[in-house]
Amino acid sequence: MDAAPPSSVGFLGSLRSLGDGLLASLQDRLKLVSIEVQEEKFRLIRTFVWISAVVFSGMMTITFASLTLVYLFWETARLAVLGGLTALYAGALVVVIVAFRRYLARQPHPFAATLHEIGEDRACIRTEN
Repeated sequence: MDAAPPSSVGFLGSLRSLGDGLLASLQDRLKLVSIEVQEEKFRLIRTFVWISAVVFSGMMTITFASLTLVYLFWETARLAVLGGLTALYAGALVVVIVAFRRYLARQPHPFAATLHEIGEDRACIRTEN
């Protein structure tokens, strides 16, 4: 006869089941953290690429537009043009800083899903299910 060994019941069996459940939960959370780390890495790289492209294009545009204006008004109003360009660039800098701070404030917190899942686990453990 094929007789399976009796499963351990009692205190030792309960401890094994508890340990298995805890390790499975920990494994799931670690998988979730690793996925979130990878997503954050890709988002950060993508953001740096876009920032680099914008900064390069913007600086080239500003440089050549400024040189063109200064060249056109060199004889008549060079100080007014230089002062106006300085004020324009300072205003643009303030607008960019404010917009970037708003962008950062709208971004999700890192590991938000993992923290949410851990909170649900704790709530489940607190209530007797």
